Amino acid sequence: MRVLPQQAANDATLRSLAAAEGGIAPESIHGMRITRRSIDARQRQVMVNVTVRLWIDEPMEAMPFEPVEYRSVENQPTAIVVGAGPGGLFAALRLIELGMRPIVVERGKDVHARKRDIARISREHVVDAESNYSFGEGGAGAYSDGKLYTRSKKRGSVEKVLRVFCQHGASTDILVDAHPHIGTDRLPRVIENMRNTIVRCGGEVHFRTRMTELLVEGDNVVGCRCVRGCDAAATTTEADDGHDKASDGHEVELRGPVILATGHSARDVYRLFAARGWHLEAKGIAVGVRLEHPSQLIDRIQYHSREGRGRWLPAAEYAFVQQVDGRGAYSFCMCPGGFVVPAASGPQQVVVNGMSPSGRNGRWSNSGMVVEVRPEDLTTELMGSPLTDDTTSELRMMLFQEHLERMAWQQGGRRQTAPAQRMADFVGGRLSADLPASSYAPGLVASPLHFWLPKPIAGRLQEAFRIFGRKSHGFLTNEATVIGVETRTSAPCRIVRDAETLQHVVLKGLYPCGEGAGYAGGIVSAAIDGERCAEALAAAAG
Repeated sequence: MRVLPQQAANDATLRSLAAAEGGIAPESIHGMRITRRSIDARQRQVMVNVTVRLWIDEPMEAMPFEPVEYRSVENQPTAIVVGAGPGGLFAALRLIELGMRPIVVERGKDVHARKRDIARISREHVVDAESNYSFGEGGAGAYSDGKLYTRSKKRGSVEKVLRVFCQHGASTDILVDAHPHIGTDRLPRVIENMRNTIVRCGGEVHFRTRMTELLVEGDNVVGCRCVRGCDAAATTTEADDGHDKASDGHEVELRGPVILATGHSARDVYRLFAARGWHLEAKGIAVGVRLEHPSQLIDRIQYHSREGRGRWLPAAEYAFVQQVDGRGAYSFCMCPGGFVVPAASGPQQVVVNGMSPSGRNGRWSNSGMVVEVRPEDLTTELMGSPLTDDTTSELRMMLFQEHLERMAWQQGGRRQTAPAQRMADFVGGRLSADLPASSYAPGLVASPLHFWLPKPIAGRLQEAFRIFGRKSHGFLTNEATVIGVETRTSAPCRIVRDAETLQHVVLKGLYPCGEGAGYAGGIVSAAIDGERCAEALAAAAG
């Protein structure tokens, strides 16, 4: 049905409309459930497309989804999962389904302890290199929004991934909405519940445990070597509520096939592969800035109304894409009613990202605005100065990321304060005399991003902003702020694997997985890839 926003918000009204639409006697409808919902804001009158399922002259089903059954794997064959982001967590859960016992090792802290370290970045400008927005239980998605929209439908079951999230505490709205979203405030509890399922079934989860080496015999990976931090724990259980017990920071060796799901910021893993000569290749990325508008302004533009979203509509989203001089410039990870956050994972870095709480009710809306960069683009002109003598290095895209993040750190005052510029000033090539209020908690420093960003990136962003401003009147404005830099859109390297077995092309028994290996681009696609790697591992194990 195609209904008004106020009609979509009222179940009784929807039931009456559905009865009239289907020629059904209202009293014969014993239940109704919304199965799909999307907003159509293309015309001046915003409408909501709704699909409903009716139970006519029969009792309504109690559950909106079929839960997955996880049984004990306490005495079953072991597999190691490196990384507790969406790829690693879903790999571990799928291994349990397939009758294998996962041992998950995560370099960062549990999701609650990690929250304290993230707060210190804004409050004290201190970045814990092992516990931040990228590293820790839940991975890069845990505290950066929880958006679940993906185009990776051919690789696996998106619906299955969403059902597993619901089974562990996410709202069933994610089964309905066209652009599902859990929210930064709710996702940590969901992640904790997933960990508890793994432990309850006989698996293990080790925090503050960083993989430092793969154990290789011939061409076979037979395990990995890890270092447990001096304040790290061995294994969490439901009984200790996920809090780490003390350990002595010693090395441990774990035996078994390895799923490597370390995320797009584990640069030490890329350096390990390069140093060992294990097959690795540079891959394209996208880099740019975070663009922040007042959320009311975006609502007014997108909903074609001076009143903005009003009572019945959610905070408005947008999506832009434009080819500029042979490369794509586009919006990325749009966060309505959200925050810009400091996403550095090491020293001398300023990196920005975005997140939204479940209500999406913040004063600002933000999006990454990025330009496609391919490995062959890394000339001296693009980089500003040579980053490596070997322009064919498999690490060159990673080095380029580090170069931009170091420049942003220097421009931001060598703290987590971020360099920023009013949007129209950026397009016009002017330094901003002052800056608008912002959601970015560590603070902003006025800086000429148009000048110090590499010209092929700044120039393409300037032209894209002009085009976006013509498409959406009011979008190009000095009320908006350009904040630098957005560099972690995807992994800068691909750990090459066989297309059929999903094992590394050289090392058997190693399954490079998810976004960090170059095979996913978000929470759901990483989760799907984690399941696929678990299935491939279990099949090879016999």
